[in-house]
Amino acid sequence: MHHNNQFVKKTKKGQIRKVVREHYLRDDIWSGTPLDEECEASAHKLSASASHYLVIDTNIALHQLDFLEHPAITDVVVCSVVLEEVRHKNNAAYQRLRALCASDAKRFYVFANEHHRETFIKGEAGESPNDRNDRAIRVATKWYADRLAGRMEVILLTNDAGSRRLAEEEGVRAIGAASYVRLLRPDATELLDMVAAGTVVEEDPEEEDGGASVRATKRKRVYEEHKTFSEVQAGIREGRFHQGALRVNRYNPYEGYVGSDSVGQDILLAGRSYMNRAMDGDIVAVELLPESEWRGPSSRLPGQGKAGGGGIDDAEEEGNEEEDVGAGAAPEVFQVGPTDEPPAPAQKAGDEAKQPTGRVVGIISRSWRSRGYCGSLKPPSAHARPLHGASNVLFLPVERRYPAIRIQTRQADSLMDKRLVVAIDSWPSDSTHPLGHYVRTLGTIGDKDTETEVVLIENDINTSPFTPAVHECVPTLPWRVTEEHLAQPGRTDLRHLAVCSVDPPGCKDIDDALHVRPLPNGNYELGVHIADVTNFLRPGSAMDVEAAARATTTYLVQRRIDMLPKPLTEDICSLRGGEERLTFSVLWEVNDNAEIQSTKFTKAVIKSRAALQYAEAQSRIDDPRLQDEITISLRTMNKLAKILRRRRAERGALQLASPEVKFTIDTETHDPLDVGMYQVQEANQMVEEMMLLANVSVAEAIAHHFPSCSLLRRHPVPAPRQFEPILQAAAAVGLTLDVSTSKSLAESLDAAVRPEDPYFNKLVRILSTRCMTQALYFCSGDHAPHEFLHYGLASPIYTHFTSPIRRYADVMVHRLLAAVLQLEPLPETARDREGLRAGADNLNKRHRNAQMAGRASVELHTLIFFKDRTVHADARVTKVKANGLIVFVPKYGIEGPVYLTPRADGNSNTGPSSSSSNTKAAAESAFVLDEKKQTVVSRDGSMRYRVFDPCAVRIHVEEGYGHRRQLVLELISREQLQEAEQMVA
Repeated sequence: MHHNNQFVKKTKKGQIRKVVREHYLRDDIWSGTPLDEECEASAHKLSASASHYLVIDTNIALHQLDFLEHPAITDVVVCSVVLEEVRHKNNAAYQRLRALCASDAKRFYVFANEHHRETFIKGEAGESPNDRNDRAIRVATKWYADRLAGRMEVILLTNDAGSRRLAEEEGVRAIGAASYVRLLRPDATELLDMVAAGTVVEEDPEEEDGGASVRATKRKRVYEEHKTFSEVQAGIREGRFHQGALRVNRYNPYEGYVGSDSVGQDILLAGRSYMNRAMDGDIVAVELLPESEWRGPSSRLPGQGKAGGGGIDDAEEEGNEEEDVGAGAAPEVFQVGPTDEPPAPAQKAGDEAKQPTGRVVGIISRSWRSRGYCGSLKPPSAHARPLHGASNVLFLPVERRYPAIRIQTRQADSLMDKRLVVAIDSWPSDSTHPLGHYVRTLGTIGDKDTETEVVLIENDINTSPFTPAVHECVPTLPWRVTEEHLAQPGRTDLRHLAVCSVDPPGCKDIDDALHVRPLPNGNYELGVHIADVTNFLRPGSAMDVEAAARATTTYLVQRRIDMLPKPLTEDICSLRGGEERLTFSVLWEVNDNAEIQSTKFTKAVIKSRAALQYAEAQSRIDDPRLQDEITISLRTMNKLAKILRRRRAERGALQLASPEVKFTIDTETHDPLDVGMYQVQEANQMVEEMMLLANVSVAEAIAHHFPSCSLLRRHPVPAPRQFEPILQAAAAVGLTLDVSTSKSLAESLDAAVRPEDPYFNKLVRILSTRCMTQALYFCSGDHAPHEFLHYGLASPIYTHFTSPIRRYADVMVHRLLAAVLQLEPLPETARDREGLRAGADNLNKRHRNAQMAGRASVELHTLIFFKDRTVHADARVTKVKANGLIVFVPKYGIEGPVYLTPRADGNSNTGPSSSSSNTKAAAESAFVLDEKKQTVVSRDGSMRYRVFDPCAVRIHVEEGYGHRRQLVLELISREQLQEAEQMVA
């Protein structure tokens, strides 16, 4: 049978339309349990031996997913009305719920209650859609209970007290999540900790032993209430409020910024009260303060030199071209934390230091992580009572930009030395901290594997094993090129060419190789050969779906998290020496001046003559005794690459720098044995130029044929205000940088030389790099051609083609190029503008996550390296503050704070001498900061530091507050440096 559903909807143009849809009801919809004789065996999912079945409501599905994902929670009925409500309200929650329903081990069964003749209900007059859906869930629960009466108990799990009362009146047993654990699952001790807090009123107070999970009804308001959504929208339309994403200062979590196009510059939020419960990444509405209350960023480093700081308000206690595989970006400031006291006031003096300042009045969208936050519990104070039973404790996230989170746990004593994952549930206005719940334990603090897992979770890196369905897409090993491959349309046999690859040490996923050979007319044939991944990665396959979701391979110091299964990345597609492999190749004819005469794209078969490391290739280039074919071709390619590089520089390409570091890893323990700056050689630059040339050529080809649906990569021109930090620093040392164009900036950087300081130019380039915007993937149809520009490369168009083994963007581009050559049809994904845009957004997100994970891995291994070492090293000042400096250590690629004030333990790191008299004098000195001159001077004139000044530091690791290990930098005298360059005991 069927009936018509009628409802009204508002169109995008604001028109109201009546919609009528046919709704079919059936009798042959199964219950999913073998206890039901009428249920087909193929539909059996629930266990006949379960102690009971649970039916969950929508709020449980939305807010208690960590609880539901626990292995102890099985045999659950998910009504289709619940699945639909979750899909409309929260896509991340919907995907997690679908994963539970797909798991054989969890036994979650989707019951199509909305299409069953006996469980479908119509809305009653005056009944809200939400109340109607709650009633539908109760009806479905009653249907199960009646059908299985005497054979299986069926329980409705709901945290809504009203719904529970109605269920009991209708003869259905209903219970809240916390009560369910206490009464029916005492065996699962950690389950109660996983019940989300602060989402809805779960239990009546009398059910909760004093209402431990129910917040007191009368508490002092800590923060201003947020405006309603309609008030926020009206304020934005009228220009009273400004919308943007909150970025919390990594140096000072009490300070944040909201970028605003309407204001024209960042809006400063100074203090947690003005942030008003907003967290890093939230989209917020900000109201500007009166101009008389505008201020500048804090002129002080947070904290007073304490190891790790505190960061806890105790008020509530009583109640470059991105071909950089093999090297990691140097860590930024290590674990700079705030004090236990309120932060130093932001700078008010001087109109030049002021900037628009505001306060958050509303949250437009939250960025709370569904995966939770990694961290540890705040250690109890010495006078604190022992933690027994249910305890309210503070959880300290490892990422300091996030506030402490209050959770309730019965495991506090056993969790004190553990890394945990905690999720946020709510942040009411009467709570100093957000409220959350325990999710899981990762391991012991300081354990390398545990801390690596923290890195991966914090950066949302998928480390789950590939599914059997994905592995089924991979050809069986051993694999080899066959005559069938050679006969493929458009496939050229290039096995006769002297092809070689040049990669970092230990590289197994070799996705590019090169060749050059002279032509009879005096020109050269130059070739870039890229692994033909799309020959094996078919659109829409399980492996393709998984690769698209992962988007990139993540490289940590000691391991690699692949985008594709290893048999494909390390064998079948890897262009290994002496092996025949399939490629997608770009062949150019170039003259002696590296000018392109013609370009050809082709699928091919190659046989690499050699898989070289950068050092090996460089050695061949430099050794005049070697005259073999591969070495001669390397020299020719290097010659052409230098010309290409010079020509790019003439167009305005920036030769920027990043403080990349490289570790020597112990093969048995995988601990770092040594660390140092990554050295770039001509061989690196040669490969880079060839990859850039291929990427540009492919970008031109696909954009020409598919102007509205090509995947490209652009690097937006930085806004003038983004250059202010480097301009101010440069001016302080008499250096003028012209940032009007990339070419003028490139010329200024070339001229930024200090003969007495060979590292000065690189440091200026590093600081300039930090002013750049992020390069982004985008759909060509979303931007005008002049916006395709890649600013850093000075290229009017660019894409990624050269690394399909490790980047899904390159896979998408390979498919577009194959369509250009009419080897494959244009992918369906390319025809879907919205889908392509969403895909580009995911690529950008995953690329950044992988970069951040790599940097965090470098930080972790740097801490491990210095754990039992004290090292003295040369450093440079990169920023000055009223109470300290930020310094960069070139030898180790480290940047961190040096305090000019006494440390909390009574020691001082202020002066260039360790004598007690100097320490005392330094401790009593007050410092004056001159922002314009980028100088900090002690009032007695005994110490003076300016940006770019050389200095010397002692480096060691300390155990900070809340089990936070941190790298500590302390000033020493320059005279001590020479003898102290070696490690000291």
